[in-house]
Amino acid sequence: MYPNLSTGAIGVKATFGEAVELAARHGFGGIDFSIEEVEKIVADKGEAHVRKLLSDAGVRLGAWGPPVNWRTDEASWQADLPLLARRAALARELGSDRAATWIMPSDNDRDFDTNYAFHMERLRPVAEGLAEAGCRLGLEWVGPKTLRDARRYSFVHTMEGMLQLAADLGTGNVGLLVDIFHLYTSHADVAAVRRLPVAQVVNVHVNDAIAGRTPDEQLDNERALPGETGVCDIAGFMQALAAIGYDGPVTVEPFSQRVREMTPDDAVRATADSLRRSWALAGLDYPN
Repeated sequence: MYPNLSTGAIGVKATFGEAVELAARHGFGGIDFSIEEVEKIVADKGEAHVRKLLSDAGVRLGAWGPPVNWRTDEASWQADLPLLARRAALARELGSDRAATWIMPSDNDRDFDTNYAFHMERLRPVAEGLAEAGCRLGLEWVGPKTLRDARRYSFVHTMEGMLQLAADLGTGNVGLLVDIFHLYTSHADVAAVRRLPVAQVVNVHVNDAIAGRTPDEQLDNERALPGETGVCDIAGFMQALAAIGYDGPVTVEPFSQRVREMTPDDAVRATADSLRRSWALAGLDYPN
């Protein structure tokens, strides 16, 4: 596994090229990216330009969001689907077969069964398009009870529930985006990660929960850098990932106002430092 930078997750606005430069400067092994942006760069400057940019920086492509508006109206979803396989093929050609998206844990309009059917209908063609290009889809469960309480109907919000949803899609290329914050807020622990077959872990996010709040009091959009508060067991989490042989990106997603108020360079530096600390706490060698 390798330290991966998502500039958007830390509130830094950066183009693809700027993100590559920031990642290289601060020792990240990869970056999350927009496949739509990369597709435009390839159309303008060629695939070799993108490959050289990454190679010169010593940075690889991490994960990307499926470019399909599957949550919105049917017309938008249908319009995006024909473009998916082509874009997924480009991402894979450039070195990334890991797409990921999150699933809201509640809804005001659809009860559980109706919502489950909705997700089957909308996500199966997305997973099929990704599979056609040899790509995988990671589904992120969202744990905070505060989000479920804010809406009328509860939905899938645990690792086990998301694994079932992934299996029910039936395409064979769907697994999990595992976020330590959602592991904690869904009342699971690192032992659950150790039981996962590595093929089911498509992507990983790390952060920390807010001190002084129980798991059920945590707010989804208020977190900290990994290892900052010590609420989440980052050492055990990283050790569990190493134990199952996870070799993909590890990305910080802190939703931290403190980090958002930093300069871009300082925010990326603090994020890199938090990952070095996480590797060290777990007793693992930090990738060079």
